[in-house]
Amino acid sequence: MNAIKETHFNFERQTNYYKGKVRDVYTIDNKYLAMVVTDRISAFDVVLPEAIPYKGQVLNQIAAKFLQATADILPNWVISVPDPSVTIGRICEPFKVEMVIRGYLAGHAAREYALGKRQVCGVSLPEGLKENDILPEPIITPTTKASVGHDEDISREEILDKGIVSEADYVQLENYTRRLFERGTEIAAKQGLILVDTKYEFGKAGDTIYLIDEIHTPDSSRYFYSEGYAQRQQNGEPQKQLSKEFVRKWLIENGFQGRDGQKVPEMTKEIVQSISERYIELYEQITGETFIKPEQINVLDRVENAIKEALAAL
Repeated sequence: MNAIKETHFNFERQTNYYKGKVRDVYTIDNKYLAMVVTDRISAFDVVLPEAIPYKGQVLNQIAAKFLQATADILPNWVISVPDPSVTIGRICEPFKVEMVIRGYLAGHAAREYALGKRQVCGVSLPEGLKENDILPEPIITPTTKASVGHDEDISREEILDKGIVSEADYVQLENYTRRLFERGTEIAAKQGLILVDTKYEFGKAGDTIYLIDEIHTPDSSRYFYSEGYAQRQQNGEPQKQLSKEFVRKWLIENGFQGRDGQKVPEMTKEIVQSISERYIELYEQITGETFIKPEQINVLDRVENAIKEALAAL
């Protein structure tokens, strides 16, 4: 289906190449990044064997839309989006923390709470909450940004004590995080959604802090449907989610959670097709726009040519 599983381009001014879980990143002149959001999909920190058509386009276009919609809060790394699956941007020195913000007791925070913990990343939580309850106010629960292995919870105090981020910068990151989450919450509400939790990554170029990476995508955020939320909470029922949780659920049901000795279940054409359709559905629900599939030309040629044209304009 012409999905982008991997790229191996070689551009004229290319100075580096990095292959992440789902992104192929080309460094240009040590000043710019050409990021291809491939159709690879990961779960439980494992890249699954089959690529999902249009997944990269979904993530790239959602991120582009929300970066543009928050550019009045702070500048971001994007220079141009020359192709549905490509973003060209400036290189920033990333802060070594990810700013996770939570408006509801869900996911990791809910699991910690269920174990009896009443603090997450140094932030106190009240007694009497149940999973998916709204929190008294959004809380910031940062994680370390691990180059290898899993990210780990860390408190504000530890970040400052270890000098991972200066106090002046960290105060600014917290401020930006709260404002971005507020904006994301407002946009989600217009689509009948609740932005439950999300993460932001920031970097610095000179003295300026930039928003980097993707934001408010189903891979980096958790959404609930607003309609029926209160009723489901009252009845103790699971919330209707909009995230890639359905992929994890399918893997778990088929005996895979990324543990040693476990094998990824067979990804048939039907499974791949259904995941692709769900990602397109996510796009349309989150953005309120119709997803447009590009013409079926050779996708790698299309991407390579788009990057070459964009670089020529820099």
